[in-house]
Amino acid sequence: MIRHIVMWNVRGESRDEKLANIEKLKRSFHSLRGRVPGLLHLEIGVDTSSVDYACDVVLVSDFESQAALEAYAVHPEHLRVKNEIGDMRTHRHQVDYRVEPAKE
Repeated sequence: MIRHIVMWNVRGESRDEKLANIEKLKRSFHSLRGRVPGLLHLEIGVDTSSVDYACDVVLVSDFESQAALEAYAVHPEHLRVKNEIGDMRTHRHQVDYRVEPAKE
């Protein structure tokens, strides 16, 4: 399994505008559930720490394989979401890594 983690800072002139953009981002990504083959899990987290070096939002998603993650990158539904959130992101960070099955 491959875990795909993306963190963003979101544009907003005011706290309300930033929160509205975060909600739009959350809705867009949640709409991918059940629409992308090989996407096993998807969750969005919103920062509550308010420390100056924290990102605003994190996406944690799990894929069956590296091939499934690569297919997701060009999947029409994912491209739709990227278009929907457009330039609301100011910074983006990403980590992808293999998750080994738990040993019992």
